[in-house]
Amino acid sequence: MNPSPGHASRRSSISIIIPVHNGGESFRCCLDSLRQSSRQPDEVIVVADGDTDGSWEAAKEFGAKVFRYDSAGGPARARNRGAAMAQGDILFFVDADVTVAQDTVLSVEAAFQKDVNLAALIGSYDDQPGATNFLSQYKNLFHHYTHQISSEKASTFWGACGAIRAEAFRAVGGFDERYVKPCVEDIELGYRLRRSGYTIRLCKHIQVKHLKRWEPVSLLRAEIFYRALPWTELILSQGQPMNDLNLDRTNRLSVVLSFAMLGCLIGGLIEPFLWIVAVAIMVGLLVINQRVYSFFWHKRGPLFALRVIPWHWFYFLYGGAAFAYGLATYRFRQFSTFAD
Repeated sequence: MNPSPGHASRRSSISIIIPVHNGGESFRCCLDSLRQSSRQPDEVIVVADGDTDGSWEAAKEFGAKVFRYDSAGGPARARNRGAAMAQGDILFFVDADVTVAQDTVLSVEAAFQKDVNLAALIGSYDDQPGATNFLSQYKNLFHHYTHQISSEKASTFWGACGAIRAEAFRAVGGFDERYVKPCVEDIELGYRLRRSGYTIRLCKHIQVKHLKRWEPVSLLRAEIFYRALPWTELILSQGQPMNDLNLDRTNRLSVVLSFAMLGCLIGGLIEPFLWIVAVAIMVGLLVINQRVYSFFWHKRGPLFALRVIPWHWFYFLYGGAAFAYGLATYRFRQFSTFAD
């Protein structure tokens, strides 16, 4: 399916939709960045998802349309509520912990005007994350890198910086509200859009700044329980190919090598020769991921790149373990259902 040709004949109106739950100072920065946009949105809709910090009041003062839930129900529900209130031709979803660049909204408008067959687009984080600690810089830059090297023909949506024609959004039924945590509700929407014949494009030049501060516990909780496990379930249940964004062949090979390296390091306590094998595997990991490490070297220098390496390998280990666990539990449920 394609949007109707009439989109090219008139200026599209843009509704920005922001779900927020205790957004704090980052949310206020998000709103301030919209004030400085060279192309002002036609409306800003904020859905306060059970906030207790007065985020909804900040949105009111800004001049946004505000809907407030008494208790949190997740960003999927909040975004759907905002979309139901929106009057724009284009629904531009933005997270409460990002800031837009001056030309972000203008670039979104231009992309849809240029291609009348484009149903949805996603952008990218920029290369200047807001939080200055190492883990936040590493994770947000890694996200930027992943999007910048990926194919522009996308198969997923992204709620942090993603725009979609209102008619396409409503045609596929919006976000799945069974996701009550911020996890893969945007990816799942993208899969449905593609199955329905809609076109999604990754526009690498459309960028927002991520302000979130990551710490080890918050990062691992989000990546394992809110991303890896539900994404594994989604891939297996819908038969999706593992070839998009951070699921490419290099990453899958790196997961295998990382576990082989770990096994050799442990086995070396019994057979020291395995430590030599482990070193050889480490060299292999460095070689096949040299593009990633060169990126960090270029952006933040050699010391930063060296600090990235162990975290990157740890990422392969916990990501691979989460996928293996998700696969095992999915197959077990299938077997149990068949047995019954």
